[in-house]
Amino acid sequence: MRENTFVLEDTISALLENKKYATLRDILITMNPADVAILFEELPEEKLPLLFRLLPKEQAAETFVEMESDVQEMLIRGFSDAELKEVVDELYVDDAADLVEEMPANVVKRILRQADPEMRKMINEVLKYPEDSAGSIMTTEFVSLRPGMTAEEAIKRIRRTGVDKETIYTCYVTSTSNVLVGFISLKHLILAEDDDLVEDIMDTNLISVKTTDDQEDVAQMFTRYNFVALPVVDGDNRLVGIITVDDAMDVIEEETTEDIEIMAGITPSDKPYLKMSVFSIWKSRIPWLLLLMVSATFTGMIITSFENALAAQVALTAFIPMLMDTGGNSGSQASVTIIRSLSLGDIEFSDIFRVIWKEIRVSFFCGIVLAAANFIKIVLVDMLLMHSSGVTYTVALVVCLTLGVTVICAKVVGCTLPMLAQKLGFDPAVMASPFITTIVDALSLLIYFRWASLLLNL
Repeated sequence: MRENTFVLEDTISALLENKKYATLRDILITMNPADVAILFEELPEEKLPLLFRLLPKEQAAETFVEMESDVQEMLIRGFSDAELKEVVDELYVDDAADLVEEMPANVVKRILRQADPEMRKMINEVLKYPEDSAGSIMTTEFVSLRPGMTAEEAIKRIRRTGVDKETIYTCYVTSTSNVLVGFISLKHLILAEDDDLVEDIMDTNLISVKTTDDQEDVAQMFTRYNFVALPVVDGDNRLVGIITVDDAMDVIEEETTEDIEIMAGITPSDKPYLKMSVFSIWKSRIPWLLLLMVSATFTGMIITSFENALAAQVALTAFIPMLMDTGGNSGSQASVTIIRSLSLGDIEFSDIFRVIWKEIRVSFFCGIVLAAANFIKIVLVDMLLMHSSGVTYTVALVVCLTLGVTVICAKVVGCTLPMLAQKLGFDPAVMASPFITTIVDALSLLIYFRWASLLLNL
């Protein structure tokens, strides 16, 4: 794919230099808008306005939606008012609202000036909803039918109004006061008799979402129910918009990326890596690094408090990294699994005791296997092969007992903290690898030195 893009870039550049605009247009109109957007981002900025003007009006708008915000801003600044109006008129309301949210104030003023009054009203309607809510990602362009319509009348209405709607495959049936009462697919309308009433053939088993529902929860519903579109209602069950599957996929990608970044100890960003400056990347990483560095001082304090024990039994020092790493890895496994299950809705806070009991059993078996493997390694390598004088069977017992208890504690901490975080209203992803590892490191040392004190009389 990458090689094909390079070849296409060279071809486009050569045609531009030779002013073969008709050939360029013929190539571009055969491409998907998403592919055109990717191609444009690889080309020099000065060539983009000319290439964009070669696209047919509808394809130009679809390509524009797929572009990164900085490329969109550059093009808008180069558009005449007439060109900007053409693009804005072709945008769906949700895409226009996203554009307005991402652009600087002076660019937003230009966009809104070129939008017709109806479009401005719909954009403002979407923008009034909280960020990351269902209302903020919905579109108000949908086909609505009345229960008393015949199938023939409904099809005529779709033909008359459907051209500007984001989808016509699912139509929603509303009362005169706009209350959602049912839905019907285009397939059922076409297959129905002309005089069949919509209220007799519509489906009343509705699943809808409120405007204030979280967008991530809404996006998960598309996965669960295989929806193409989902109606959005207000507090009085009046239909105010719909969310389509393409918007749900964008939300899933955005939320997953955000979770991965938080789990890695990075402040989330909506920009691609290569579009971010060094300073921006530094800003997103340094707060977490500082926090984790400061929290890791507790580990140093624990080691310092047991200096005498370490001096009396120096061999204990060699096993500290292994114990801390194993504990951190065990906690990370549990936390990542639970965070993913929480995001998918597989578990809730009410399941916390079931989760803890399951992780205790899992960690028990993991601890036994790790402890046994470690005991064999200590005997064969440290004692028989390397002849480490300080490593005795008692030391091996201390290490193995610590390993088993640490794994159990790490997995319990790893599964519990994300669930507690969600219960308190925080993102569970915050309680991921870096944070869990820091906590488990301190726990593993406390357990290690406690066993050492008991069995080695330190």
